[in-house]
Amino acid sequence: MSENEKNIEQTSEEQEVKVDGIQNETTENPVEVKEEVVAEAEPAKAEPEEFNWDAVSKKQDNYSKNERAKLEDLYGQTMSSIVEHEVIEGTVVAFNTREVVVNIGYKSDGIIPFNEFRYNQNLKIGDKVEIYVENQEDSYGQMILSHKKARVLKSWDRINEAFEKDEIINGYVKSRTKGGLIVDVFGIEAFLPGSQIDVKPIRDYDIFVDKTMEFKVVKINHEYKNVVVSHKALIEDELEAQKVEIIAKLEKGQVLEGTVKNITSYGVFIDLGGVDGLIHITDLSWGRINHPEEVVELDQKLKVVILDFDENKKRIALGLKQLTPHPWDSLDSELKVGDKVKGKVVVLADYGAFIEISPGVEGLIHVSEMSWSQHLRTAQDFLKVGDEVEAVILTLDREERKMSLGMKQLIPDPWKDIRDRYPVGSKHTAVVRNFTNFGIFVEIEEGVDGLIHISDLSWSKKIKHPAEFTKIDEKIEVVVLDVDEENRRLSLGHKQLEENPWDVFETVFTMDSVHEGTVVNVMDKGAIVALPYGVEGFVPNRHMKKEDGSMIAAEDKLDFKVIEFSKDNKKIVLSHTETYTEPESEKAAKPKKEKKPSKRTVASVNDGLEKTTLGDLDVLANLKSDLEKKEKAEKK
Repeated sequence: MSENEKNIEQTSEEQEVKVDGIQNETTENPVEVKEEVVAEAEPAKAEPEEFNWDAVSKKQDNYSKNERAKLEDLYGQTMSSIVEHEVIEGTVVAFNTREVVVNIGYKSDGIIPFNEFRYNQNLKIGDKVEIYVENQEDSYGQMILSHKKARVLKSWDRINEAFEKDEIINGYVKSRTKGGLIVDVFGIEAFLPGSQIDVKPIRDYDIFVDKTMEFKVVKINHEYKNVVVSHKALIEDELEAQKVEIIAKLEKGQVLEGTVKNITSYGVFIDLGGVDGLIHITDLSWGRINHPEEVVELDQKLKVVILDFDENKKRIALGLKQLTPHPWDSLDSELKVGDKVKGKVVVLADYGAFIEISPGVEGLIHVSEMSWSQHLRTAQDFLKVGDEVEAVILTLDREERKMSLGMKQLIPDPWKDIRDRYPVGSKHTAVVRNFTNFGIFVEIEEGVDGLIHISDLSWSKKIKHPAEFTKIDEKIEVVVLDVDEENRRLSLGHKQLEENPWDVFETVFTMDSVHEGTVVNVMDKGAIVALPYGVEGFVPNRHMKKEDGSMIAAEDKLDFKVIEFSKDNKKIVLSHTETYTEPESEKAAKPKKEKKPSKRTVASVNDGLEKTTLGDLDVLANLKSDLEKKEKAEKK
């Protein structure tokens, strides 16, 4: 306070004391005061002046009007011009845990709750702060000030400026929210994502609450008034310089100590002190593992070796298993081809299974070595992951660190004495396994497969594809036609189970014999005719003309003459024209039309035809026998 202000206040107090004394005396004994005044005036014998009662109740001013005007002007210059609802600057003059006292140059200081300054842990006396004047004087004569509102009004300008200049700012972490933290920045609530707190994953966000930290503004949404800040960006800037320095000193084969920073399904990230490296899952252990967590855990300190690094992309490939001897180097030196080993199935593929003999030592069992069977299968048909199996070593290459194993070698080879168990001509029951255009693959027993050629399925039926004859997994009767032990092949037949019906047909459909048939199909080159006993014949175009000059048509039932018969090719050529063009003399000279077999014979042959389809031709054999007896009787 200035000297003038002190003098003014002291003078005012003295005046108040004097006036108060007069007021008190006047109030207690007003008559006596009047008498004293008159008594004193008597000697002068002057007329008493009229008492100014108004002056008694007012303060006496010892300054002239000019002096008072000067003093008021001087006092007014010491006070600031305060306007409500504006932001002004103030100075912190005192504070405690509840309040902060701020001088804004007014007749009295303002008080602001300390909570509004909690974001600033370094607050001290003399600091300049922004103040928002809500009211110059409340009912108690106090100013209503707010630092928080002043910050909000100025905050957006400052945030935008900080964002444009990439400036580092301070913020107070207020609370935790889903996915991150809420930070007070210049009085505005900003979002700090969990991924932007630190360069390493943070599992406990609560440890950052109620702390003041440095941030960078990384994103501003003006439409929704959203601000995103990052503390990680500050660390990354510092680490970037460290990375360049560290990578410059790296060498392949160098062993370093690091800390497990993050674990993923494909590998482990290691913090090498400012730069990260990756241990791929295949470089964690010599043995197979399903997840890196089986080998390492978070925050674990490890020694790793540098396998490779890229200076441009700043990627470092690390290894852990390379610091331990390779399991193949410690493999039993006495182990050799033919030995039996035990292991666990670790990987399954269609072509085979990988068996872990010991951690880091694996052998492959190819699907062809799982069974003696020759028909196609996958490894899943025999094994599953985790199975304990026993196998025989087939090949062993210690330099290439490769081993092939076999399972079927533990059981007898079914082809070892194949000729004794399946001699030519022996009959067996097999299971249909696969079709091809040329035949059927069947399995007589596990590991013994054979082929029935399509021509060996039926004597009389024309089969275009084996699927017309049978189905997969059905049983079928077969006869062994040939055994190739060296190539492990069996030639099988089905029609050979019965006698060849064409031996009988040869005696029935003799040359120039006439038979009744039905036209089944007419083609460009001729027609197909269905003859008795399920046999088909072919009529060339030149032999299709009827006696009336028309051509035979489908479903015509006519007489046909056999003009060609081939048992080997199973072919019968017929003619309808020759049945009526021969001269009468020749017709008379030649035997009459062959007598049709009796109903009993036809029935027997038909039964034989049905059984032929099923593989049984006993009736045809009997028919042949009867015909032979008839011929002998005629000769006698």
